[in-house]
Amino acid sequence: MTSTPAEEIRANSYVGFDTITQQIEHKLLKRGFQFNVIVVGQTGLGKSTLINTIFASHLIDSKGRLEADEPVRQTTEIHPVSHVITENGVKLRLNIVDTPGYGDQINNENCWDPIIKYIKDQHSAYLRKELTAMRDRHIQDTRIHCCLFFINPTGHSLRAIDIIVMKKLSEVVNVVPVIAKSDSLTLEERDAFKQKVRAELTYHNIRLYPFDTEENDDEEIQLNERIRNMIPFAVVGSEREVIIDGKPVRGRKNRWGVVNVEDETHCEFVYLRNFLTRTHLQDLIETTAQIHYEAFRSKQLLALKEQTNPRPQ
Repeated sequence: MTSTPAEEIRANSYVGFDTITQQIEHKLLKRGFQFNVIVVGQTGLGKSTLINTIFASHLIDSKGRLEADEPVRQTTEIHPVSHVITENGVKLRLNIVDTPGYGDQINNENCWDPIIKYIKDQHSAYLRKELTAMRDRHIQDTRIHCCLFFINPTGHSLRAIDIIVMKKLSEVVNVVPVIAKSDSLTLEERDAFKQKVRAELTYHNIRLYPFDTEENDDEEIQLNERIRNMIPFAVVGSEREVIIDGKPVRGRKNRWGVVNVEDETHCEFVYLRNFLTRTHLQDLIETTAQIHYEAFRSKQLLALKEQTNPRPQ
């Protein structure tokens, strides 16, 4: 039996159900929002600084070696840190996962395994809570919504390890690549490097966020296309303030002048920040649930079904 589309009727007088959006907003504001991000890249690329710059708060400290006698990490470690940030009455529970030691060894084979395992473990923990008979009303969400992947600003091409790891990560999480410390490149070198990276991503069939869906309208599709044409974001991070024309700005000062982090002609930090927080924050969360977690969930439940009902020999 096929269902016919319901006829749209305009009410003769005011009913009030249009306030449902305000009701939803009120409940969400009381509950707050959760956003989980993992940062992946070699030591010294400014991962901690960029995260602190994006959220205009000192959230994580650098995990790099500060002393000569400090031992070199032998494995990739997982360091989650949680904070609650408030802005205009909106609470954001921010979970940042750092991965010190990644890519720092002489032999980097399988150095990505702890990162992939951590991401899958969060899916697994959520699934277990979801399947319990007396599950919580609001399950705490530790699933990773975004992976910021830091690319070394060599100006040449991606390293083999970068290609392998981005390929593997893109299968389980929303990957957003950034060229770290891009002020080490001239504008011409930066643009040429970005083109090389995009060409390599296409050649190796690495599908990065954002994704277009049937729900997207024309404006959203155009915005996503502009972002894909900009990826990887060439960024500079700084928590320090410098004075430009008598005004304090976040930037980096060197002998040739000042790099203003929030000046779009200097770097693409503003585009990255707006993308992560002002236009795609909710979509990152929804895409994690509807694409990456759903794929994991389906695979696990099918495997469970096979174990419960083995095929007859």
